[in-house]
Amino acid sequence: MPSTQTSPDLTWFSNAKFGIFVHWGIYAVGQYPESWSFFNHGQPGQDPTDSLPYEDYMAQRHAFLARRYDPAQWAELFAEAGARYAVLTTKHHDGMALWDTAEHYSVVRDTPAGRDLVGPFCEAMRAKSLHTGLYYSHLDWTHPDYPSVTKPGATLGDHVGHRFCYPPAGTPDNPARWENFLRFHRLQLRELCERYAPDLLWFDGDWERTPEQWRFAELRDQLRAWRPGVILNSRMGGYGDYATPEQGIPLRAPEGPWELCLTMNRSWSMATDPSYKTVPELVRTLIECAGMGGNLLLNVAPLGDGKIFYHQADILRAMGAWLKVNGEAIYGTRAGLPAGHWYGPSTLSQDRRTLYLFQLERPWGEVAVKGLRNNIRSATVVGGDGTQLARRVSGGASWANIPGVLWLNVPEAVCQPLGTAIKLDLDSPLDLCTDKGHVITQN
Repeated sequence: MPSTQTSPDLTWFSNAKFGIFVHWGIYAVGQYPESWSFFNHGQPGQDPTDSLPYEDYMAQRHAFLARRYDPAQWAELFAEAGARYAVLTTKHHDGMALWDTAEHYSVVRDTPAGRDLVGPFCEAMRAKSLHTGLYYSHLDWTHPDYPSVTKPGATLGDHVGHRFCYPPAGTPDNPARWENFLRFHRLQLRELCERYAPDLLWFDGDWERTPEQWRFAELRDQLRAWRPGVILNSRMGGYGDYATPEQGIPLRAPEGPWELCLTMNRSWSMATDPSYKTVPELVRTLIECAGMGGNLLLNVAPLGDGKIFYHQADILRAMGAWLKVNGEAIYGTRAGLPAGHWYGPSTLSQDRRTLYLFQLERPWGEVAVKGLRNNIRSATVVGGDGTQLARRVSGGASWANIPGVLWLNVPEAVCQPLGTAIKLDLDSPLDLCTDKGHVITQN
């Protein structure tokens, strides 16, 4: 049956460019990764220092106090970082909900935190004009009815034979128990939609069942009925609104809207892991995502008491300082020049009349742009004093519509340490030559 729901307006999402992912739950009190630490325990080839028994993992809930949780401070920091939206893990694969859900595990009933943590998050983000996103794991490795049916054609990548995923070997499927799990699954999602009215639902954990088993087509329509206009990420078996590549910048942009989700270090949930990416590296990642028309969703991992680790806060503030100067070249832009026209990322204003070229290394001389048929009305550095950059055009044959190469002189004195945005104001919407070249028959 075709969907009766209209597609959501993704304008705010496409314009946002930078969001904050927040992984927070009972796992924040220990030194073990979220959910996977108990899932991988005892599995062949797994590092025992990264895992612990299920009972020990769940016992972490007794130390989850959240006594310094102040979502208003989070929101202030995220706004200072230049983020336009934030996504909170309301329930990871461990099944522990951060709100007062009607059934199964909840921090309200099962931890000393003893209160709803999702509602205050949404209120605080909206108070700072940040769009709110709620993460939810479809799978639930702690729900008794989840390991009730197998996935047709399941492979090792689907965790075949794992006790948290599927019925034990030789045990028949139990469709009635799976239906009970889906009832629970829908109940929780309806609670999130109707209580908190999220702008975005960020799903995870769809891989252990087929879209037909999840009944994702039906779910999409239910979500749009419970929360009209909500945006859904791609982890809906093909029924979402945008792609979510993870942990690595795509070499080619995905089709349509997309967002890279990325950790600051190697972990989604362990702030004390020391392998942090540098600020220049993260700013560059943001620029490269924007240059391909996508967003960056950068993860933070609050501590068990709710405070954001100082090193993560410092990184966010440094990124915000760069965006405060250079934001016009990021926010609201679209993908820039195709590869080969400019040796670096670039973005384009929505009216296609302003081209932003990012210089990520110190230029040793002039820098070149190829294929521009437009005349350049102005060439300046974003955040500078408006001084025009010296420019010249070399070669080309205007009478044959063959553009020359635009050469720009970018003095080191105008360059910024984390990345310099060169602003070209064009005389008309971008007109780009992308052909293979041809013989000029009239000279």
